[in-house]
Amino acid sequence: MIGFFDSGFGGLTIMRAAVRVLPEYDYLYLGDNARAPYGGRSSKEILRFTIEAVEYLFSAGCMLIVVACNTASAEALRRVQQDYLPRRVPGRRVLGIVRPSAEEIARRRFRSVGIMATEGVVASNIYGEELSVLAPCVKVFQQACPGLVPLVESGRAGDPEAERLVAEYLDMLISRGPSLDAVLLACTHFPLLGDLFKKEAPPSVEILDQGAVVAVGLQDYLRRHPEIERHLGRQSRRSFVTTGAACHFNDLARRFYGESVESRHDGIGEIVSLLS
Repeated sequence: MIGFFDSGFGGLTIMRAAVRVLPEYDYLYLGDNARAPYGGRSSKEILRFTIEAVEYLFSAGCMLIVVACNTASAEALRRVQQDYLPRRVPGRRVLGIVRPSAEEIARRRFRSVGIMATEGVVASNIYGEELSVLAPCVKVFQQACPGLVPLVESGRAGDPEAERLVAEYLDMLISRGPSLDAVLLACTHFPLLGDLFKKEAPPSVEILDQGAVVAVGLQDYLRRHPEIERHLGRQSRRSFVTTGAACHFNDLARRFYGESVESRHDGIGEIVSLLS
């Protein structure tokens, strides 16, 4: 299986994109809803939570895991890759979503890009660091968007307040980077506001869908790593786990994943399986 992990619901938008590109594989999603959000957590806590999630997904049979959370990718991924994996499970892999997003920006040779994300991800400067290595000539402008995640999770993505905030955050970003070529939506909740971002952005600014970028990157990774790919199940199974309440997960998962889910209990939280 391919595992996907996020602190909550947003990573479902990344997994949804992966399933569209690679529908033949089996997937297991873990949302740590009981301890979300991670934004106010210390780096030590986020690392511990991420390792716990990775261990669970490996124990469930995943050969490859995507940390589909910008905060966990920024705060914990390198430690997991460099310290945890070589010692505990050297034959398996954990990927993030920051690196493929930065690689796409570098590949497209944009001169100036905007990064719209949560306050924690902007404060970490993880995108600035990655792009300074991969595309040192690109100008990077970052904008924290603290009001958008609560709106999305409360089901108000279509409200006038969401439109007002998207326009306000874009205006703030563009005032600092008036010649932007593209804007990366570097929060997994933001795809639910994708149409608003496209509507409010200048026509010359391309809005980058992080899910689509990561999905293509995953496809390329599997092509280059047959030693991992050949061990993946191919029965198109989709399973979902939450450390929180299943009924709450089911309601919001439908918005993020785009399909209904139902739950069953399995020792650690609730397991949810896609309705056929």
